[in-house]
Amino acid sequence: MGLVSVLLISFCVLSISMIGTDNIVVGIPTTLDGPFKPVTVPLDKTFRGHAVDLPDTDPRVQRVVQGFEPEQISVSLSTTHDSVWISWITGDFQIGDRIKPLNPKTVASVVRYGRLRIPLIHKATGYSLVYNQLYPFVGLQNYTSGIIHHVRLTGLKPNTLYHYQCGDPSIPAMSSTYYFKTMPASGPKSYPSRIAIVGDLGLTYNTTSTVDHVIGNNPDLILLVGDVCYANLYLTNGTGADCYSCSFSQTPIHETYQPRWDYWGRYMQPVTSKIPIMVVEGNHEIEKQVENQTFVAYSSRFAFPSKESGSSSTFYYSFNAGGIHFIMLGGYIAYNKSAHQYKWLKKDLAKVDRKVTPWLVATWHPPWYSTYKAHYREAECMRTAMEDLLYQYGVDIIFNGHIHAYERSNRVYNYTLDPCGPVHITVGDGGNREKMAIAHADEPRNCPDPSTTPDEYMGGFCAFNFTSGPAAGKFCWDRQPDYSAYRESSFGHGIFEVKNETHALWTWHRNQDMYNSPGDQIYIVRQPERCPTEPKHF
Repeated sequence: MGLVSVLLISFCVLSISMIGTDNIVVGIPTTLDGPFKPVTVPLDKTFRGHAVDLPDTDPRVQRVVQGFEPEQISVSLSTTHDSVWISWITGDFQIGDRIKPLNPKTVASVVRYGRLRIPLIHKATGYSLVYNQLYPFVGLQNYTSGIIHHVRLTGLKPNTLYHYQCGDPSIPAMSSTYYFKTMPASGPKSYPSRIAIVGDLGLTYNTTSTVDHVIGNNPDLILLVGDVCYANLYLTNGTGADCYSCSFSQTPIHETYQPRWDYWGRYMQPVTSKIPIMVVEGNHEIEKQVENQTFVAYSSRFAFPSKESGSSSTFYYSFNAGGIHFIMLGGYIAYNKSAHQYKWLKKDLAKVDRKVTPWLVATWHPPWYSTYKAHYREAECMRTAMEDLLYQYGVDIIFNGHIHAYERSNRVYNYTLDPCGPVHITVGDGGNREKMAIAHADEPRNCPDPSTTPDEYMGGFCAFNFTSGPAAGKFCWDRQPDYSAYRESSFGHGIFEVKNETHALWTWHRNQDMYNSPGDQIYIVRQPERCPTEPKHF
């Protein structure tokens, strides 16, 4: 046997020894190795990112279609693999003192689709709407959207590539042909290859870096955990600022510049027309307008599987992606035990069959376990209302945004290290123009006054001093808390890869790194034999 053959055999043996069953790579830490000693990566002051919004002159955000041809095309999931939603916009928006909304009935909502590119043998129809953003103050410009279309496709096969066109064939005004891939059928050995998790994305030059990195990781699904385009950092005349309250404190109402939504939809179309995206609301989607209406753009522009999952709201819903059950919760709608959301959550959790969907993942915008000064313990009322229920049903992982930095917790429940508690991961580092969070509440002189911490929109006060542990009697720890395993102020995104019923690989990628270089990586390991997956009592 020659030297080359010996070396080749040795390399193959080494490679096999490094990769166990289900492609579990030896050497990457797992949550079974924890709890981990808290780590804070020092701030790289040379890299603050290019958190400057793309201007309306950028070709990537300009309207390139004609008449009622579709634009801002996106795919989103229904509750199961056999159904998806296709959404798009026809006609242009209007903004100014005198606007005349388009009539949705004048343009049909049609999708032609099939497993072959030609011919597209199936046809589905849906519904359309127009929304307005109106202000009851002289001098502010009102907005009316183009016609927004949502069409649900049904009867799809799992893990299958479909081609589609959308629009109105009678005009004719149909789109080019796009494609998407359905999710695998639900089952304990059936998972999407990769799921991208992003938060607080915005539409800056840093956003473009994040999106480029996401595309490079070839995900099957994207989760956007709130704060989409930051249209509310602008006045209605298009003047923007990094901090609205700092620059525009005298405005009679918090204004928005709604065309930023259209710019975002156009920029994202090359991604969202092919990769399903699931969105949950953040605080930057509040967008208050006439008659105290809120979240109108968010609720109008995206399709949600709310009805399919038994929800009456676009703020909370659930869906399956293979053997994962995702629960998307609303941090900006009532969540107490008498609220519709809590009752829905309780029913949804009770219906989950962990033999079919072993992994249970929850997502909402404001985190419960963040150690940054920004928004510190802001969602404490939500935590006290819902944490017990999520723990009793054995939620494995929780993804949040809101904090413009990255943080991963040890397994935690009620501020105590707990091997059966979920791992909380904050990925609010998508690249928006408000820039990164860098101050930690446990650093000297950084602990906020408790009276300043309640969420301004939801109200309520639940954040009291800790009653036990190293921080007993205090509102903040005087060092990085034990429940915080890793934190770093950098822009980036995460990739979630479920390998089997018990192991999932989590990788956080920083924008400044090479595409295949992880900033943080760990196997999250379930222990169903040790930890509860359903409550013993209610």
